[in-house]
Amino acid sequence: MVKELIIDSAPEKGVTIALLQDKQLVELSKEQANNNYAVGDIYLGRIKKIMPGLNAAFVDVGYSKDAFLHYLDLGPQVQSLIKLTKLVKNGSYKEKLLDSLKLEKDINKAGKISEVLTRNMLLPVQIAKEPISTKGPRLSSDLSIAGRYVVLVPFSSAVSISKRIKGNTERNRLKKIVESIKPANFGVIIRTVSEGKGVAELQKDLLDLIAKWEVLTSRLRMAEPTHKVLGEMDRTSTILRDILTDEFTHIYVNDPVIYEETRSYVQEISPDLEKIVKLYKHREPIFEHFGVERQIKAAFGKTVNLHGGAYLVIEHTEALHVIDVNSGNRTANKENQEENALQVNMEAAKEIARQLRLRDMGGIVVIDFIDMHKPANRKELHAYLKQCMAADRARHTILPPSKFGLVQITRQRVRPEMSIVTNEKCPACDGTGEIRSSIVLMDDIENNLSFILHEQNEKDITLCVHPYIYAYIKSGLISRRMKWYFKFGRWIKVKPISSYYLTEFHFFNAKDVEIKL
Repeated sequence: MVKELIIDSAPEKGVTIALLQDKQLVELSKEQANNNYAVGDIYLGRIKKIMPGLNAAFVDVGYSKDAFLHYLDLGPQVQSLIKLTKLVKNGSYKEKLLDSLKLEKDINKAGKISEVLTRNMLLPVQIAKEPISTKGPRLSSDLSIAGRYVVLVPFSSAVSISKRIKGNTERNRLKKIVESIKPANFGVIIRTVSEGKGVAELQKDLLDLIAKWEVLTSRLRMAEPTHKVLGEMDRTSTILRDILTDEFTHIYVNDPVIYEETRSYVQEISPDLEKIVKLYKHREPIFEHFGVERQIKAAFGKTVNLHGGAYLVIEHTEALHVIDVNSGNRTANKENQEENALQVNMEAAKEIARQLRLRDMGGIVVIDFIDMHKPANRKELHAYLKQCMAADRARHTILPPSKFGLVQITRQRVRPEMSIVTNEKCPACDGTGEIRSSIVLMDDIENNLSFILHEQNEKDITLCVHPYIYAYIKSGLISRRMKWYFKFGRWIKVKPISSYYLTEFHFFNAKDVEIKL
């Protein structure tokens, strides 16, 4: 599988990142300029309200809406975090690590938030879910700092390993390495990409994360409430950190500054791949050059066509997405109807897995596949959908088809859904659905001709119109153009432009510059 990353930077739109697999668009990410509430950012929050009924608190982190912190997101060692925050703020804890900090007991999993937090308390919190729609950010005080190979978890001692690393020998090897190099009172999560890596690489990554923790504690001492204490990397670096492998063949960037940042970061985390980062210099927009723009327009509409003639209809609500699978113009007789339904459903399952990643659809997704009567076929479809979704980095659960033939998926949502308008405003009606009356078109043209010739004193004029109007102006023994010659005393050049809509016309002077009316 060949992977490419196309990075488009525009001052007004921010940075848009497209991930291609075998030239097909599978992920699209956007990072707005000055995105202050990205997943992973750590703020010094102030507890605004305690809500016993919700067993949660509303926290002021500087956003227009208060952020939400549930009891289950406090983390077992939140008392140790509260203790450290108080000691650091009053200047009595000078160390950068946690060696000399006596950890508090874990909080009760079934406890009440009012037993832990109080109003106006200061608490470092991490963005777990970005602001979506009218809701503020979702927070967690179970802090973690992610690196390429490992994730650093303060106030813990556990070393856990990604479930995707299967071999027991490799799991034991990685665990022994990390246990020998991690500092006291810090836990570590070993990521999938650590498989096969040596001590030096893991240690370097861990030391980088420890340095970030030291920055956090030093900033915490002087930080004002609601201020950001530690920011996550930019979206480009985050994606590279999480997915960069030897399967990548090219990373194209159209901005020199982001190119240098990307090249430096790739050189740092994977020196062998530095040469694949390239600066795009052509005049044509980068997404158009690599066919990304066309794929975006084709993939983000309400209806998504499949290769075999079938199609999907995708509808969205606040927390629920509904996908309907239709066979379209595919026909089948009674003998192979079941087989035909299975083929369409399998093709749809592959595209649905791509659509979930591409649009970053989260919450509940309900899919209405074409009915199949054989249990074996329904089981095969469920297994294939799980296989197609295996590459999805968002946490998800796929339930087997219900007795009504519906498949339900829950998918983690941490950012607003990717939404792109694929319809364009009609240039003829400007989106109103109405155009000027064709019967007065010639009157409009003549009135403008009179103004240009008599008021602006233009000498050599070219009128550009739709080919149908061009034929009408030139038709007849005494054509409309001949009448203009008798009326204005000037010969008007007329030129057909096939891209114009029917009632569109423009005037150009002798220098081929449009005359603005």
